[in-house]
Amino acid sequence: MLLDAASLYFRAFYGVPTSVTSPDGRPVNAVRGFLDMTARLLTAHSPDRLVACWDDDWRPAFRVEALPSYKAHRLSPDGGEETPDELAPQVPVLVDVLAAAGIARVGAPGYEADDVIGTLATRARGPVDVVTGDRDLFQLVDDARGIRVLYTNRGIADIEVVDEAAVSARYGIPGRAYADFAVLRGDPSDGLPGVAGIGAKTAAALVAEFGDLAGIRAAAARTVVPRAPLTAAVLKKLHAGGAYLDAAPVVVAVARDVDLPAVEGQLPRRPADPAALAALADAHGLRSSLGRLGAALGWPADVLDR
Repeated sequence: MLLDAASLYFRAFYGVPTSVTSPDGRPVNAVRGFLDMTARLLTAHSPDRLVACWDDDWRPAFRVEALPSYKAHRLSPDGGEETPDELAPQVPVLVDVLAAAGIARVGAPGYEADDVIGTLATRARGPVDVVTGDRDLFQLVDDARGIRVLYTNRGIADIEVVDEAAVSARYGIPGRAYADFAVLRGDPSDGLPGVAGIGAKTAAALVAEFGDLAGIRAAAARTVVPRAPLTAAVLKKLHAGGAYLDAAPVVVAVARDVDLPAVEGQLPRRPADPAALAALADAHGLRSSLGRLGAALGWPADVLDR
């Protein structure tokens, strides 16, 4: 099980009230929501390995170089990612909790969590569940390899299982074609404009007919007599968007070959540092959430009392 950590703690922050606080009154809603969601996922899906995948770089230079608009609307005045004031201090707390609990946390300089997930999923020798609220990761679904997405549809409690059939049913495209569909349609949440004038319906028709972006562009280049879905209007839009179509695939495609160390991700049968975890639990009011996580991991009930 690969957790898209930033996606989950943002979801937790907005899904759990900020009135959930530590003993000294600081919000811990994102931390508690993240831990509670992880406990539910472990109980429901029983993975044998778990990795929290981290955004070491939320807006990598190689993507910005290809498409300067990539996530530009999320930039804060200091050049970082806009993050709610009540969330930012919770992220280091979550880092410390994961370390003390013994849950693997992996990031890579110059890459997003998506790329870490793509690389670990590609390396995996067995089935993989990717937990995320980011549709970009639908491109990883692979029924033959047992790779699916557990999509946090709303809040932190509503999980949708996404496999190739679900992608096809939702978008009308082949199950592994989400990246090419997204390039054509665009995604405003990532600053991805798409091909001007081509919406989801036309993008889906093109991908369904020609298989992938390369097939679409090849067909557009050789088409003399327009016909659906390559009508005269669509051909004009594809030709006008040529520079964008050259640049966008590197932005949308999840990297699958990031230079990562070997990651075991074995479930911790007891905390890596029980004393540190107990101290964090007391300082931040996390005993109930850590109790639920510990129960899901099979820890002794009194592990935080030792």
